[in-house]
Amino acid sequence: MSYATAIRNITLQFVRSKKNITLQFVRSKKNITLQFVRSKKQDFDARRPYYLRLQPWKPVPERAVPAEGVWCVLCRWRGAAFEGHPHSEWGICPRCGSVGRDRMLYLSLIQRVPHRRRLRVIENSPRLNEKYRRAMRRRADYITSDYDERAHKGTIKLNLEKMDLPDDWLDILLTAHVLEHVPDTEAALSEIYRVLRPGGHMLLQVPLHQAVTAPPTEPEFHKDHTLVFWRFGLDLTERLRSHGFVTELLVTEELARRVAARDVDWGGPLFPEVDATALVLHADPADLTVVASDALAERAWLQPCYMFAVWHCVKPR
Repeated sequence: MSYATAIRNITLQFVRSKKNITLQFVRSKKNITLQFVRSKKQDFDARRPYYLRLQPWKPVPERAVPAEGVWCVLCRWRGAAFEGHPHSEWGICPRCGSVGRDRMLYLSLIQRVPHRRRLRVIENSPRLNEKYRRAMRRRADYITSDYDERAHKGTIKLNLEKMDLPDDWLDILLTAHVLEHVPDTEAALSEIYRVLRPGGHMLLQVPLHQAVTAPPTEPEFHKDHTLVFWRFGLDLTERLRSHGFVTELLVTEELARRVAARDVDWGGPLFPEVDATALVLHADPADLTVVASDALAERAWLQPCYMFAVWHCVKPR
């Protein structure tokens, strides 16, 4: 080996060793920096309140529906199963606490009501907690209300029969399992129509146990000990229209399919509190709009289908 070759080899070895030392130094500094950033983030997450990330306020594309497990369409939690069993009052999401009817109401909102900045929204007797309310306030001018405040505290106290609100003031009213506790349905619907802006929306959810509206045959109370005045039926659609609302009944794909075919072959036992067969036989297919495909309903536990329906009412412009 010549003297020049030897010098060149030594020089190359020196350069490589310096390069390796430099790379090791950079990697160690990077690792230290990453560890510092992660520890700071963990400290911050531990100190800050938990923020709920809601499903975006826009229609859910079918490709977004998971292929397996369950999926909360409200907070986007995924897992093997919700707590409990499929039912409008069960199937509890471990992250946001929603049950089946909460998910159906929120899904109806994002599927049928376009979002825009500064929407004025009132939700009657919201069942979900402050994390959900904070998330809604980040999206809209969101107010909660209640009347007797036995089970749910609201920002304002609101009597649906006589609302202390201006005419043509409200963009969206979300009212779930409230109207059945109001003695004068006609007064409440007239008041809601009055306070909604032209083009405003109401999403109305009540326990739908029978085909025709009637008062309870004996005193009936819900879990919060609130008296039930009315057991509503499918004829509520025409009552809403008689007050001027453009009205559709939002349902799952399975229920719409059964109504169209008058299919009451349930293939198993039914929950006794609902006359599911009467609902399928008396519903008008023209009144129904599907907001949950079979796949989405299965993942979100919007089952059994006869327990999930929301009236979407629009005040004409």
